[in-house]
Amino acid sequence: MQLSVHDPILRAVIECAADAIVAVDHSFRVTVWNPAAERMFGWRADEVLGRVPPIVPDELKAEHNAVQERLLTRRAGEGDSGRISIATRRFHRDGSLIDVRIDTSALQDRDGALLGWVGVYHPVEEDEVAQHHMAERARLVRRLNDIVADLNAELDLDVVLDRITAALIELTGADAGGFVRIDDERLRLVSMYGLPDHMRGASADLRSSLVGELLRSGKTVMLATGERRLGDLVWSELPGLHTIALGLSFLQNQPYGALYALFSGRKIGHTELELLELLAGHAGVAVGNAVAYAEVVRQRAHERAVIDSSADGIAVLDRDGTVRQWNPAAHVLTGLPAEHVIGHRLPFEKPEPGEMLTFQWESGIWLNVLSAEIEETGELVVDFRDVSAAKALEEAKDLFLATTSHELRTPITVVQGFASTLVNRWDELADADRRSAVATIAERAQSLGRLVEHLLLGSRAGADELAVTMESFDLSRVVTGVVAGFRSLSSLHSVELDIAPDLPLAAGDPMATDIVLGQLLENAFKYSPDGGTVRVRVWPAGADVVVTVQDEGIGIAPGDHERIFERFVQGEAGDRRRFGGIGLGLYIVKRLTEAQGGAISAHPGPATGTCMRLVLKSAP
Repeated sequence: MQLSVHDPILRAVIECAADAIVAVDHSFRVTVWNPAAERMFGWRADEVLGRVPPIVPDELKAEHNAVQERLLTRRAGEGDSGRISIATRRFHRDGSLIDVRIDTSALQDRDGALLGWVGVYHPVEEDEVAQHHMAERARLVRRLNDIVADLNAELDLDVVLDRITAALIELTGADAGGFVRIDDERLRLVSMYGLPDHMRGASADLRSSLVGELLRSGKTVMLATGERRLGDLVWSELPGLHTIALGLSFLQNQPYGALYALFSGRKIGHTELELLELLAGHAGVAVGNAVAYAEVVRQRAHERAVIDSSADGIAVLDRDGTVRQWNPAAHVLTGLPAEHVIGHRLPFEKPEPGEMLTFQWESGIWLNVLSAEIEETGELVVDFRDVSAAKALEEAKDLFLATTSHELRTPITVVQGFASTLVNRWDELADADRRSAVATIAERAQSLGRLVEHLLLGSRAGADELAVTMESFDLSRVVTGVVAGFRSLSSLHSVELDIAPDLPLAAGDPMATDIVLGQLLENAFKYSPDGGTVRVRVWPAGADVVVTVQDEGIGIAPGDHERIFERFVQGEAGDRRRFGGIGLGLYIVKRLTEAQGGAISAHPGPATGTCMRLVLKSAP
């Protein structure tokens, strides 16, 4: 006799049964909840029908899922059909836990289509088998907790994955296992046990794999049996493979990989499937810890690389002001190695966060120091850099402004005075006096013109805007013209010119060379106030042409022979300062010479004075 679900006899059997009967559909919503279920769990039928029953504790959901998955594989033809009986616990409406034995079966229609699941619940207070089952389960849970604690303590990702695989074999008794990581649309085997070594690193397409099937199902655990489903690329080399169990691992709520248990000898039960799901879930946590730690290590390594490669000195101080980091640039700037500083106070005064301090270090260099506080850790980052060049330039500019003001004031005062005299006393002055006043004005105006020319050339040179025309020109003609112009300027000085015969043409700019030679001769006259001979020599030297201008003046102090070519710099020896100037002449000379591909240098004279050496390329 066949009974329909609407048959009054069948309904009476369900209603009158002494054991609780609960049936659910594919979505786990209640379709049957008999009076015994009401008495056992405390919820009325109208409160749970059409809903997922709130009776499974969170820590037992993996067990619940494992039972249902196991029943699905039995329906698929594994040959062990029927029911699964487990001893477990379920919630009562008042929040207490009830010890029950559940006999679960798959519900099918006459054509074998799955309708859902039905469970028959029995109290188990006196059931010794159930008590043994619960004790065994408690042992497994304790072992699982130990394994999870061990996993969470390990921070190396590769080690974590290997330990997860080893734990899977221990807990489930699987013949082999592995962990596959999801990389975009591919799977890659990153850890394994009981498989040939050459399989490590093997990959497969995600979409056509069992992991892809599991992802599409919306579940977290799955069993696969049958030859067609087990011919998977990654696992086909295990002889006698008959069942694959896999569970998903999530990282930050996203699928990270899957844990595989492979069975070629023993059969798998729902307990092993439950342990697989629990271990896969805990694996996500352990992997997350290892990944987070690896990211922290990577970030720290990146920060260390940035700090170590910085040209600025960087020190990191803890809350107590003790130095914890001291980078290589800090060692270079201060001369103090890290081992002498770390663990001690900062060796110089630090500014308040957001402020800047400039001071001179004991080696003579000037340091700019800034500090910033890391609010999250209370640490203080101190950054310091060498600003000696900027400091020197700042001082040179101050000197330039003071000197320029002085240099401009004198000729302007003279021009104003003589011009006022001519305007107010023109008729009173003799013709010779008037001519003398005009000559003085012209002379001072010429001095102002040279000063302005130097300022303009110095500005262009500093901005790398000095333009020269490269051509072949007669250097002897340029030198001869410059010397001729200076021979009549001073009765105290005489100029000797010696030009080698057959001098080759020079390569460069004749106008720029004229300015260079004029400045060199002007300096020779200026810095030999007592007169003397200025000797100018020109001769070929290999592929170059050399010009020297040698005076018998006050000379240049040792150590200043290179500095005098810097902008706003003059030699400090003797009384050179009394000759005035703004420190741009030789700077312009150097820039004009280098723009032509030449070189300029200063050397002590044979006895006294200075010898300036100009080198230009010969024309090809």
